[in-house]
Amino acid sequence: MLQLSKIKHQKTALFIAGILASFGFAPVYAVPVFALFLLFALLICDEAQDLKQAAKIGYVFGFGFFCGGFYWIANALLVDFVTFGWLYPFALVAPGAFFALFLILPFMVWHFLKNTTPWCKILSFASIIVLMEYVRCFLLTGFAWNMIGTMFGFSDILLQSASIVGTYGLSFLMIIMVLCLYAGIQKKYISAVAVFLLISALMTAFGMYRLKNDDKPSDIAVRIVQPSIAQTLKWDQESLEDNLMDYINLSRKDGAENVRFVLWGETATAFNPADSAYYQMLIKKAVPKNGYLMTGLLRYDEQNDALYNSMSVIDDEGQTVAFYDKNHLVPFGEYIPFRKFLPSWVSPIANQMADFAQGEKYKTIELTGLPKFGALICYEVIFPDEVINRRDKPQFLIVLSNDGWYGKSFGPYQHLLAAKMRAIEEGVTIVRAANNGISAVINPFGQIKTFLGLNERGVLDVNLPQKLSVSTIYAHIGGNAIAIVMGLILFLVTCFKMIKS
Repeated sequence: MLQLSKIKHQKTALFIAGILASFGFAPVYAVPVFALFLLFALLICDEAQDLKQAAKIGYVFGFGFFCGGFYWIANALLVDFVTFGWLYPFALVAPGAFFALFLILPFMVWHFLKNTTPWCKILSFASIIVLMEYVRCFLLTGFAWNMIGTMFGFSDILLQSASIVGTYGLSFLMIIMVLCLYAGIQKKYISAVAVFLLISALMTAFGMYRLKNDDKPSDIAVRIVQPSIAQTLKWDQESLEDNLMDYINLSRKDGAENVRFVLWGETATAFNPADSAYYQMLIKKAVPKNGYLMTGLLRYDEQNDALYNSMSVIDDEGQTVAFYDKNHLVPFGEYIPFRKFLPSWVSPIANQMADFAQGEKYKTIELTGLPKFGALICYEVIFPDEVINRRDKPQFLIVLSNDGWYGKSFGPYQHLLAAKMRAIEEGVTIVRAANNGISAVINPFGQIKTFLGLNERGVLDVNLPQKLSVSTIYAHIGGNAIAIVMGLILFLVTCFKMIKS
C-alpha cells in the first residue's frame, strides 16, 4: 500500500495535481502528466474511508483541474478592467469551483467499487466521466469546453476515431488507456499492456486508413480576413470607422477578383449595411464581383425589439441576401441568466447594451454559385451533436469567432481544436474566421489545410476542398447514443458489484 492518504497537506497536493493534470489539454497536450496526476488522485481515493471523503477528493482534484483548464476565461474581464476588473479573482476560481462538482460522482463510484476487480473500476470510472461530460454539455445551457477526449488532439490520426464514437467516445478511450497504468499497479500486467496496445493499434490503423483521402482543391476560393484588432479598440467609438476600413482594405488586396466569397469574423463591423445606404456603399467595396461577403455584425430587429449577434451575407450590390442569428448564447457574456432576480444594472460582459436575443437553430443557407452551408458563431462550435442540420445537411460550415477577449492564452487554441472535432464528427469542411484568434480552413477529416496564427494580421486565400463533406457513423448515431452506451456499461458493472457482494 502506497499510503498516499497520509501525505501532509493532502488537499493542497490534490489541488496542485489537478492543475498539472489540466496540461493534458491543448495546446500543451502533456497527456503523460494528466495520466500521472489523475492516477495520483485515484490512488488517494482508494484509501478514502467512506464515500464522503471520496467526494471531497474528487472535488478538490476537480477544482484544480478546471481552474487550470479554464483560467483564460478571466482574461475577458481585463478588456474593460475599470468596469469588470474587480471580478477577475472570482472569475479565476469560479469555473473550477463549479465544474469540480462534475468529478464528485466519478470519484464516489471509484470508491464504491473499491473491492471489485481493477477493470470493473476502470470501466465504471470511464463511463461515469463520459456521462458527466454529457450532462455538462447541456446543464444550464451547457459548457462543452475541454472534454477529456480532446487530449488526443496532438494527433490527427488518433482523432479520426471521433468520426465513429465522437468526443464522448474519445474521452472514454483516453480514460481507459490512462488507467492501464492503474491496472499495471494492481499487477494486471498482461491485460494492461494488451488493452493499451489494442486501443492504440485500432485507433492508429483506422486513422491512417481514413486519412488516405483524395484531398484535391475545388474551384471555390475564399478570402478570410483577420485584421487582429485589439479588443480594447474594437468597440471604441473613435475607432469604429477605422476598423471597418481596415477590413475593407484587407478584403480588396491583390487577388480579390479570384475569390468567390470574403469572410470576416464575429461582430467584425458595428455598422449593418441593411440599415444605412452610406455603409452599404462602403461595405460593398469588399464584396468580390458576382460573389459574397459574409460578416459578423449586430442585427437589430425593430419589429420584435430584439438585438442579435449575427452573420450577414452581402452580395456585390451591398444587399443583405441571407443571415444567421446566433442561437446558443454565452451565459453572462451575451445574456444574463435569471435576470429577473438580479439588479437592473447587471449587464452581459460582451454586450453592455442589453441581452442578445436567441436566433434560429440549425439554419442551412443556399446561395447561387455556392454549395449550401451552415453557420455558427464563436461559442456554438464547442457543442458536440449540436452544430448541423442533419435532415438538410450543409456541405460546409462557416464559423465566425473573436478570441480577442482571451489574449495570448490557451483559450484560442482550444477553440480551434473544438472546430476540428466538429469537422471530424460531422464530416464537414469548416471555414473559420477570427478577428484575432486563429483563422483556418479545416477539411472533413479535421486536417487544417491552412491558417493564420494567433494575433497574426493578414488575409488567407484558399480553395475549399473538392470533397466538402463525407458520411460518418457519429453523424448517424449522435452523442445521445454514446452516452446511453456509457450508462449501460456503468449499470452492468454496478449490478456485477452488487451480485458479488
